[in-house]
Amino acid sequence: MAQLIGLARLGRDAETRYTPQGDAVTELSLAFTYGKKGQDGNRPTQWVKGSMWGQRGETLAPYLLKGTQVYVVLDEAHIQTFQKQDGGQGVALVGKVSAVEFASRPEGSGQGQQQTSQREAPPRQQQRPAAPQAPAANLADLDDDIPF
Repeated sequence: MAQLIGLARLGRDAETRYTPQGDAVTELSLAFTYGKKGQDGNRPTQWVKGSMWGQRGETLAPYLLKGTQVYVVLDEAHIQTFQKQDGGQGVALVGKVSAVEFASRPEGSGQGQQQTSQREAPPRQQQRPAAPQAPAANLADLDDDIPF
């Protein structure tokens, strides 16, 4: 079984659809960069379609926004052929997402940053008054018997 593992950037917001049986399928457009920079200063990019099935994808979809960098593991990676709109045949690299972790926040997305910053803000703790400090013990006054 072929597997793809690495850091990718999302090319568009995650999209969740439902099968006729009611199962959720979340589609990801993943851009993997590789190799050396070209004359234009950019590294080559390999686009991969990833799909997450079930509640996990449905729950993560609002946070999987365009520009977010993720660490992803794709199982069952294969080349899929499809019919283009102009009548030609196209190919796409596709796989099933088995693991995903956030590596960055989306760039330039105010809504996503606002949601995550509100979610990640630690609750404020009430400050307790400082406890009175006991005077330092003199080691000569300590008993030599250990109570345990």
